[in-house]
Amino acid sequence: MSLAELVITSVTVERRSKSEVARDYRISRYWVQTLVKRYEAEGEAAFEPRSRRPHTNPRAISLDLEDQIIRLRQELSKQGLDAGAETIRSHLQTSGVNRLPATSTIWRALTRRGLVTPQPRKRPKGAGKRFAADLPNERWQADLTHWQLADGTSVEIHHILDDHSRLAITSKARTTTTGPDVLTDFRAAFRRHGIPRSVLTDNGAVYTGTPRRGGRVALEIELDLLGVRLHHSRPYHPQTQGKVERFHQTVKKWLRAQPPAPDLAALQRQLNRFLRYYNTVRPHRALSRRTPTQAYTARTKATPAKPAINVHYRVRRDRVDTGGVITIRYDSQLRHIGLGREHAGTRVLALIADRDIRVVNADTGELLRELTLDTTKDYQPLGRKPGPQTKT
Repeated sequence: MSLAELVITSVTVERRSKSEVARDYRISRYWVQTLVKRYEAEGEAAFEPRSRRPHTNPRAISLDLEDQIIRLRQELSKQGLDAGAETIRSHLQTSGVNRLPATSTIWRALTRRGLVTPQPRKRPKGAGKRFAADLPNERWQADLTHWQLADGTSVEIHHILDDHSRLAITSKARTTTTGPDVLTDFRAAFRRHGIPRSVLTDNGAVYTGTPRRGGRVALEIELDLLGVRLHHSRPYHPQTQGKVERFHQTVKKWLRAQPPAPDLAALQRQLNRFLRYYNTVRPHRALSRRTPTQAYTARTKATPAKPAINVHYRVRRDRVDTGGVITIRYDSQLRHIGLGREHAGTRVLALIADRDIRVVNADTGELLRELTLDTTKDYQPLGRKPGPQTKT
């Protein structure tokens, strides 16, 4: 039972005087009169406590400003862009709103209009270990993702992202992305943004040859020559590249809100348009609502820290094919080394020091061939005339 019900019952049922009831329950006689009048007008609803919230708030946002907030929410959502309260607040600030509302005020306005979907309790922000580079160019993350053109053709989009500032460095669409394509993207990024200290990728064949019998792809050779450290995530553990994986989602959300691109050129124009907005307009939550460009230019860029030009050593085990040839992978391409048909079926070891190669018989240790790989050629000939060889 509430105090209001007790007071009203004492006056209306017990027929006690209002002054006596006020004195016994230590409240004012005016309040007793107010409760009795409320009971006479509303009945038992007068027993329930009333909100003490004021009917008007001089600091509340105007209806026009609330309508502007709703329009921004709808426009950003329609374009496939982030439409959270903090982003809306940044757009209001850019548009020159005099009395900028707090983020919580914008959330309440969105909630009143039914534009916020209730979500279950999320994992606390501190539940996982987060890491970020301290300086721009300290670490770049790179990865490939898939998309479809209007006719259903599958294409690949290559993304390179700065770990510190989230700056989208590259977003390049191709039907298929090869090792040389990846190297082309990185070289273009080097010209625009400088050479990073390190690069983080997954174990895709365009990024590393390590899982594929120890060869080196074009990107590995180039980064080694420049003194850039190349790191790879653990297989089947995309969380290591969380920033570029999250960027994939952001790009795809925006692309889904656009007319489907009929060809690669149209898709690339869409990606270029999005990158301009993402890098220079959209405030980033992880950057204290700065844009990636602001965060990227605010601090000194990191540079490569290790000595350049490391020699890459490896041992390749193979068997000479029926044509007298073995293959090794170098600079993202298979290179064929001629040994002669007389060695067909022989088990060999290729002792490789970057481009210097010695091929020996794995059983006897006999040196079969020594050469320096010519990277302009796919096939490395023996340098003898074709046809049967005469023994001397």
